[in-house]
Amino acid sequence: MSSTVLVVDDDRANLDSVCRIFQKEGVATLSAANGQEALELLRRPEIGVVVTDLMMPGVDGQALLKASRAMRPDVEVVLMTAYATVETAVNAMREGAYDFVTKPLKRHSLVMAVQKAMEKQALVAENRDLKAQLAAIGTRTLVGQSPAFRAFMELLGQAAPSTASILLIGESGTGKELAARFIHENSPRAKTQFIAINCGALPESILEAELFGVEKGAFTGAVARKEGRFERANGGTLFLDEIGEMSASAQVKLLRVLQEGELERLGGTQTIKVDVRVVAATNKDLSREIAEGRFREDLYYRLNVVEVRIPSLASRREDVPLLAEHFLRRYAAKNAKAVRAFTDAAQSLLENYAWPGNIRELEHAVERAVVLTRAESIDVGDLPEAVRKGPIGAASQIVFPIGTPMEEIERRVIHETLRHTKGDKNLAARMLGIAARTIYRKLAAEDDGAEKPPQS
Repeated sequence: MSSTVLVVDDDRANLDSVCRIFQKEGVATLSAANGQEALELLRRPEIGVVVTDLMMPGVDGQALLKASRAMRPDVEVVLMTAYATVETAVNAMREGAYDFVTKPLKRHSLVMAVQKAMEKQALVAENRDLKAQLAAIGTRTLVGQSPAFRAFMELLGQAAPSTASILLIGESGTGKELAARFIHENSPRAKTQFIAINCGALPESILEAELFGVEKGAFTGAVARKEGRFERANGGTLFLDEIGEMSASAQVKLLRVLQEGELERLGGTQTIKVDVRVVAATNKDLSREIAEGRFREDLYYRLNVVEVRIPSLASRREDVPLLAEHFLRRYAAKNAKAVRAFTDAAQSLLENYAWPGNIRELEHAVERAVVLTRAESIDVGDLPEAVRKGPIGAASQIVFPIGTPMEEIERRVIHETLRHTKGDKNLAARMLGIAARTIYRKLAAEDDGAEKPPQS
């Protein structure tokens, strides 16, 4: 529990006792001896939950509840009541109270009621923030909230303002160009050119001409001088995708540009100075490429000043619903279709599919579904056959690179198990063979240590 609890009771002994209960749980508390005093304190932004006696003179618990719903609808209210007034408490819940506990109070029941109220409050706030994020983001942007995504974005946010070359490593379809654009847009070069080129999509001769430029007459068909991508990106950022596919000849020329900050166009003799920040990307193991003589080691170290590994969708499965909703909104708007949601069955299928093609495969699957559905909700039949019949169940498997810290492994296993139990911590604890309080403690510690991720 992280936010402050406001305890309200006209019985001083009970007020002090309840405050001590929460203080022993490490929860910050404020106290009020009557409803009027509570109304003054309710304006304080740190208050997340009000625990109030129902029967008090003057402003009683019901009146305080109504005032709270008007003043601070984000605050949850838990009522304390005697058995004789349980019916009144139930009526108060219909008016917006989260829960009630009966007197004489039981410590466990009181703590659990407030814990659940805070969890609900956190989920509502998270949902609100995610909706705001979806409303604010453009059509092409990085989207996510999982721990793996947050760690990745934190590293991007640290590296972006620097002048260092960055090497993005990740599977096909993970969004390497979007990551490169994020780096550019969060760097001092943001107002200059961002130029991208796929080194694996062009033949060697054309790639060199595209990168370094061509002088008139350099080869058959070169009828005019042409600037290369490096010149066009001068002062900005050049993104070299699939750098592992670059030929040996192009690697030599690229190395010179990185070392000297200058180049010569093909067929030319004039030296041209360029100031370009290079971001490269690959889905290959460049260490193996170096060992087998296909990639220059000196170029590798020039490109890999900062290495950023982009998580696969399998390692950030918590982001699948958010990404799916993002793509649904984009393609519904693009195709002028009133498609608003996924059915529960389709949502379950999306969450449990292995997604070997990563985010790109998910995007294409949702786009296809939006185009083909005749309803307002996407159902199982609207999804591609590969998704309906493909490698289901991979969500039950988690792959960790050698050297992953035990703390990270433990965290990922807990989050994945909670995903399967739909957030039921007691069930997750039974599945993992640990005490439920262990999960509560570790999640609380994670929340306390979490930093707000960079906005994308």
